[in-house]
Amino acid sequence: MRKVIISKSILKLSEESKRKLKEFSKDTLELAINNEKYVNVYRIIYLSRGLKIAGFVVEPKNKEGKLPCIIWNRGGSRGFGAIKIGNCYTNIANLARQGYIIFASQYSGGPGSEGIDDWGGRNIEDVLVLRKIIKQWPNADYNSIGMMGWSRGGMMTYRALSLVKWIKAAVIIAGPTDEVSAPKFRKGWREHQISLYGKSRKEQIKRSAFYWPEKIYKKTPILITHGSSDWRVNVQDSIRMAGKLQEYKVPIRLVIFEGADHGLTEFRKEADEQIFNWLGRFLKNKEKLPNLKLNGK
Repeated sequence: MRKVIISKSILKLSEESKRKLKEFSKDTLELAINNEKYVNVYRIIYLSRGLKIAGFVVEPKNKEGKLPCIIWNRGGSRGFGAIKIGNCYTNIANLARQGYIIFASQYSGGPGSEGIDDWGGRNIEDVLVLRKIIKQWPNADYNSIGMMGWSRGGMMTYRALSLVKWIKAAVIIAGPTDEVSAPKFRKGWREHQISLYGKSRKEQIKRSAFYWPEKIYKKTPILITHGSSDWRVNVQDSIRMAGKLQEYKVPIRLVIFEGADHGLTEFRKEADEQIFNWLGRFLKNKEKLPNLKLNGK
C-alpha cells in the first residue's frame, strides 16, 4: 500500500502552549503537564484526495501489543474549533491514556491543510482515509477502530457511519442532525451554512442524519450525549435522532445532561466516564451487541 503520511514530527508542550493553557485555567495546565509524562503527540501531514491535510496522532508511551484506535473528529469549521497542542495534551490525551491510539484531522481548509472546508461534504474523506494511516501505524489494531465526534465532529461521525461498516463503536457529543431546522434555532447559522456549502436544501440534508437514519450501519453501537442547555446545537437534534435510530434497531445509548452546555462543562467527569465505559465495552472488550428484540417477563 502506498504510504499516505508525508511527514511526521513529535510535538512537545512549548512554553507558549503552557502559557495559553494557564490562561484557560491552572488545572488545565497541570493536566497537560501530567499527561506529557504518559503520551506521545505527533503532528502528521497526510494525503486525502490529492490534498495535503494536517492531523495529529496521540498514543500512550508504554505500548504493549496492538492497541485499539479511535478517530477523533473535531468540531467547528475552518480555523474555529481547530485542534491545538493543548487539546492533544488534555482531553485527547485523557482518552489515549485509557489504552487507545488517537487519530485526528484538521480537515481540508483547516489550519495547516490544503483545500476548503465544505463542512462534511467531500472532506468526509479526510476522516475516512485515516483508516489507511492506522493500517500503517506501529502497534495500531486495524481491526478495532472506533470514532468519536464533538459538535460538527458528531455530524462527521454520522456521515462516516452511513458510508462504511468498519467502525466498531461510536461516540457523538452534541452532534447536529438537522441542518434544515438549525437556522431557526441558532441566529446567524444560515449565513454560515451558505458560506460553507451553499444555499441548496439538498446540501443541508446531506449533512443531516435525521433525514437518512436508515443509512446508519446497524452493527455499530452509538453513545449519544448532549447538554439540555446547549445554545449551539439544539438538544432535540440528539433526542429526535435517537428515536429514529431506535426505529431502525441501531444499538444506542442516549444521555442528556440536565442544564449542561455545549461542552458538557458541568458534567465533564461524568461524561468522560460514560465515554470510557462505552469504548471499553466495544473496542477493548469486544462485547457482543445487545439484543434489541422485545424481551423480558
